[in-house]
Amino acid sequence: MKLKITFSILIATVFTLNAQQTKLGTINTNYIIGKMPQMKTVLKRVDKYGKELDSILKIKATEYNEKATAYRKEVATLDEAAKKEKGKELLVLEQELGQFRQNGASLIKIRQEEYMRPIYKKISEVIAEVAKENGYTQILTSDGNEFGYLDPTFDITKLVLAKLGIKE
Repeated sequence: MKLKITFSILIATVFTLNAQQTKLGTINTNYIIGKMPQMKTVLKRVDKYGKELDSILKIKATEYNEKATAYRKEVATLDEAAKKEKGKELLVLEQELGQFRQNGASLIKIRQEEYMRPIYKKISEVIAEVAKENGYTQILTSDGNEFGYLDPTFDITKLVLAKLGIKE
């Protein structure tokens, strides 16, 4: 009796596993993003932000250079306390300038990600729609070299582009 029940459970499990087939698809999101017209706007906005940061950096550099030049001109006439004070002030300005240079790339990256969020959201929504419409249970990105082989018949990149109204 126990053998029949075990055998029945085993058969039911096999049928259940076969019924739960998955359909796996791939997508190249970087390709899609590169084709989206919104990317031109993002790139322009990031470029504009970069120029704003450059102008701030130039102002800071000019301020530092002016103070450094003034310090070099008057260093011979200053007493030790004034030399130390002016030297510390220059050192602080130099450190701020260096820190601003280092943070510039990070600030641009943060701003670009902020501008890209709506694009990522839209692509994500369209991928979900295309996947549901075509019976996919999983979609993997093929942007990198993660896979040894991908069957191009399961790539939904073109379907997503079409859904977004973007011509290849």
